Amino acid sequence: MKRLVLLSFVILGLAGSLSTSEAVVDRVVAVVNEEVITLSEVDKMIVPFLKEAVKAEDRLERKEQLKRVRRQALDTLIEEKLMDYEIKKAGIKVTPREVEAIIEDIKKQNKATQEDLERALANEGMTFEQYKTQIERRILRTKLVQWSVKVEPKASEKQLREFYEQNAERYRTPETLRPAHILFRIPKEAPPEKVEEVRKKCQDVLGRIRKGDDFGEMALLYSQDPSAKDRGDLGYFKKGELLPAFEKELNRLRVGEVGNIIRTEFGFHLIKLLDRRGGTPMPFEEAKVRVQQECYQSEMDRAVKQFVTSLKQKSVIDIRL
Repeated sequence: MKRLVLLSFVILGLAGSLSTSEAVVDRVVAVVNEEVITLSEVDKMIVPFLKEAVKAEDRLERKEQLKRVRRQALDTLIEEKLMDYEIKKAGIKVTPREVEAIIEDIKKQNKATQEDLERALANEGMTFEQYKTQIERRILRTKLVQWSVKVEPKASEKQLREFYEQNAERYRTPETLRPAHILFRIPKEAPPEKVEEVRKKCQDVLGRIRKGDDFGEMALLYSQDPSAKDRGDLGYFKKGELLPAFEKELNRLRVGEVGNIIRTEFGFHLIKLLDRRGGTPMPFEEAKVRVQQECYQSEMDRAVKQFVTSLKQKSVIDIRL
């Protein structure tokens, strides 16, 4: 249901809230062609983003991160103000029927009723009328882009092949990895000496494996994970489904190879790559439809960026953040 809410011209994939110590009195942070942007507008945009974006434990580092996130949000608001200004100048309009059609399409895609949508919006602190206003603005900005930015819908065969070659990593068959692991758990709130004791045990087992002991046998004997009964075999995973530390280590391993010790929130791990499938280049003809779509989108993104840059160059923007 999140997709029902996170639809705007620029989407920030966002959760959390400003801490009391970081809250400040509202003030003007930018003026765009005599249109004012306030700090409260910026903070309202970044609220859902803070939990993920501002992670530093150090207070000064957290303030720096908050400053960067606010500036990114301010840049987005400035671009929106510039586009809204151009929309007024051009006299671009949107009808209630266009807004209703988009909302109906969103409900259809999410298999949601009107009640489902309103409930999801309420959970995000938004009314249905506010949501309709967001959709209207999104349509207006899309119309402005379509009216102002001209990109050839069909690239030549040569351009498509060049794009395909420049972005070869995109056009590979989905890769799956089959890891096995041995887990040495670290007790919650363990003192440093206990952590070191667990690490040493893990290192000793890795030494035995390096000397020829069977990884699966070691998993049966020492792993503190349910997969121990399967000799550490975790089965197949697509990219992105594993813990980041696991995936990073597995990506550098050859099939049959055992990696270095890694640490996660669960403890220390020894990892072996049992199998790797997929990841082979797709032939150009097989990927051609996708290449056409992504090549067009890439050109459109570039053209929109140039368009927004041109708006900034001919506007009066006073930033005070």
